[in-house]
Amino acid sequence: MILHCVFLRLKSAMTQDEKKALFESVAALQQVIPGIIDVKYGPNVSPEGLHGGFVDGFAVTFESAEARDAYLVHPQHVAVGERIVSSTDGGLAGLLVFDLNL
Repeated sequence: MILHCVFLRLKSAMTQDEKKALFESVAALQQVIPGIIDVKYGPNVSPEGLHGGFVDGFAVTFESAEARDAYLVHPQHVAVGERIVSSTDGGLAGLLVFDLNL
């Protein structure tokens, strides 16, 4: 299994409703892309203060690296990804992706 973690520095002008809609669009991918086991999202709740400005994020659990790779090029993921990038402060610089083998 693969845990695909995405940490975001969203634009400060985004409302809570806009954030919710963005994350719900990520979660909806589970219904259309095979191999997604689970999707979790929300704000960083760590008390350590080491977030580096990445205060929102989501994690997608995939059944395999192959499922993750298929997700990366899936047209609906690409569309959601473009929406995410346009919502971050600094475009691609406003996100951090970290995948773990489980």
